[in-house]
Amino acid sequence: MVDVFTDRALAGNPLAVVMNTCGLSTEEMQAIAREFNLSETSFVERRAAAVEQAEGVRVRIFTTQEELPLPAIPRWARPAC
Repeated sequence: MVDVFTDRALAGNPLAVVMNTCGLSTEEMQAIAREFNLSETSFVERRAAAVEQAEGVRVRIFTTQEELPLPAIPRWARPAC
């Protein structure tokens, strides 16, 4: 969980970020987002090294009800690994 729209911990808006989601289905991601019960949950999907170098990782964003189309606000809100 990270705090966005702030420069200090425990402030701003909480955002769940799930790293390395390889193997999770869309249905599983939706269930996880419902479990977190936040306005958005971001799932970072790794891709082949050449694709990541050219295009970056894939980020999918879910509310408790549905997947949001990109671009969406939290797409940049992923912590450094």
